[in-house]
Amino acid sequence: MGEEFNMSMRKFLKQVGVTSQQAIEEAMRKAGPAATAGKTFTARAVLTIDGVEMEHIVEGTITGPVE
Repeated sequence: MGEEFNMSMRKFLKQVGVTSQQAIEEAMRKAGPAATAGKTFTARAVLTIDGVEMEHIVEGTITGPVE
């Protein structure tokens, strides 16, 4: 694949990672420690690309912060 493609993909994936982390942290703060502390949550990310028949699902777990 070309360099322009690789750069645009890396830029997108970096944006996904940074903004997703911020959203998860904010959701945990809003829910509060009583609802999240040390508990395990299932997380799912769905990636689609308009104009291309692609759907990619990533599932995992996130453990709530213990303060």
